Amino acid sequence: MFEDPETWVAIAFVILMGVFAWFGVHRTVLTALDHRADRIRGELDDARHLKEEAARVLAEYKAKRATAEREAEEIVANARAEAERIAAEAKTKMEDFVARRTKTAEGKIALAEAQAVADVRAAAADAAVQAASTILSQSVKGSLADDLLAKGIAEVRQKLN
Repeated sequence: MFEDPETWVAIAFVILMGVFAWFGVHRTVLTALDHRADRIRGELDDARHLKEEAARVLAEYKAKRATAEREAEEIVANARAEAERIAAEAKTKMEDFVARRTKTAEGKIALAEAQAVADVRAAAADAAVQAASTILSQSVKGSLADDLLAKGIAEVRQKLN
């Protein structure tokens, strides 16, 4: 039995454990393990606090994002309403402008028509006076003809103009 190397390894192991127990190595190892457990527990607590803080910050940013999106939608809605109002106002102004221009054009047309009628009457009066003077000058002779002619021309001019 003492010839087997496994036996001597087992004896050396038992002696080594006894020496460790004598010098209190097990207490040192346990203390080191306790310190390590405390450090890990602290790191886990820190991680949990960081996670909670990150969740809180995320919730704040989500709320801010939702608020910003609502504000953006309101801005877009207001801009659309303003654009529609401006378009309606522009349409009304354009209709007023067209109505005024149409009225002005109609007035100019009426004025031109009246002027044309007056020009035609004047031309007709001049033609009638010319014709009357030609006819009277050929048919009536003497001073009576001159008086009648002057009187007739004056009357025709008065009535036609």
